[in-house]
Amino acid sequence: MKNITILYFAKLREEANKRDELLKTEANTAIEVFNFLKEKYNFSLSEDYLRVAINDEFAEWDDKITDNDILVFIQPVAGG
Repeated sequence: MKNITILYFAKLREEANKRDELLKTEANTAIEVFNFLKEKYNFSLSEDYLRVAINDEFAEWDDKITDNDILVFIQPVAGG
């Protein structure tokens, strides 16, 4: 069992109705965590629309997670 921290921003923060949470999980990859949370909070965004960061570095969805990791699911940002 791993303890990981999830930080929520933008649309996902609204849908989860929280800024962050500590999650106890047996998930091994970022996508497994996201899929669990997507079902739990009924997220409207898919992983195809998001990037993931693990411990402040961009990562791939199939990257392994370890105890005490911090995950952030990041929406694209438009600017001009």
